[in-house]
Amino acid sequence: MNSFQPKCILVTGGAGFIGSNFVCYLLQTYRDLMIVNLDKLTYAGSMDNLHEVADLPRHVFVQGDIGDAALVGSLLAKYEVDAVVHFAAESHVDRSIRGPAAFIETNVVGTFTLLEAVRQYWLEEKKLASHLCRFHHISTDEVYGTLGPNDAPFSELSPYLPNSPYSASKAGSDHLVRAYAHTYQLPVTISNCSNNYGPKQHSEKFIPTVIRACLNQKSIPIYGDGSNIRDWLYVEDHCRAVDQVLRQGRLNRSYNIGASNEWSNLELAEYLAGCMDERYPDHRPHDRLIQYVKDRPGHDWRYAINDDRIQSELGWKPLCSFEEGIAKTIAYFVK
Repeated sequence: MNSFQPKCILVTGGAGFIGSNFVCYLLQTYRDLMIVNLDKLTYAGSMDNLHEVADLPRHVFVQGDIGDAALVGSLLAKYEVDAVVHFAAESHVDRSIRGPAAFIETNVVGTFTLLEAVRQYWLEEKKLASHLCRFHHISTDEVYGTLGPNDAPFSELSPYLPNSPYSASKAGSDHLVRAYAHTYQLPVTISNCSNNYGPKQHSEKFIPTVIRACLNQKSIPIYGDGSNIRDWLYVEDHCRAVDQVLRQGRLNRSYNIGASNEWSNLELAEYLAGCMDERYPDHRPHDRLIQYVKDRPGHDWRYAINDDRIQSELGWKPLCSFEEGIAKTIAYFVK
């Protein structure tokens, strides 16, 4: 299979959870690759996430906003960027319910600004052929809406039915990327992933919240009756998948990335509590800390991913077992 070989990648949101893991993965995997890392350093991004690559000359960090067209354009030209991997997004559903405006601004308008910048630089100024540049857009399974207990997992052909301001803003950004591919022949790929977990995840997310509650002997909040189901994907497996789609994925194509690893929130909290029992037996049982709280408005019940396309076309599959991934995640947050 012919593959795209980027020389300089602009990673947006590269100080956030998944973005920083991706930057570190790339720099450790490819010895001749340049990374320009653009992150606004909001609450979700931290330079601490990049400590292991901070001194590498092949990693340039720039604090800035993807909505700053002049800045983005200058970075593309200065470093001769030939690939963009776009992680930067407001991503917390609860925050999108409380304040949706920031999600529209970052996820929709910010993505539009990036698309315009690369269109002008790659297609108009440099007149690059499609095999010489690539825009990869990171999306989510939440754009597909919600599933019932017996529904088949989401595939790339599932209709978009977003239910929260967050997922609606991500759906809007997906449609913009598709439109630029169709209208301007911008070479793009898209991936829609399931829930990620692992080192460096922000403390407000579910798994870090449970671990932190156990460490501090505080209540573990569970929405509703805890029956909501998610498919959990270890972050490094996601990074490998994005890299493969960027390099080998078919242009203008979407790839779903999942782990076939469905857990209800209550089951997962109980599993994590059991892991903490083993580590801190004096405080067992940690599941006594579970406390049910008022459910989130419009809470999607179940997400599940059919990842046959990426497995059959690109040969990707998740390598990290859930037990191993959770052990690494707990070790990180304990440290």
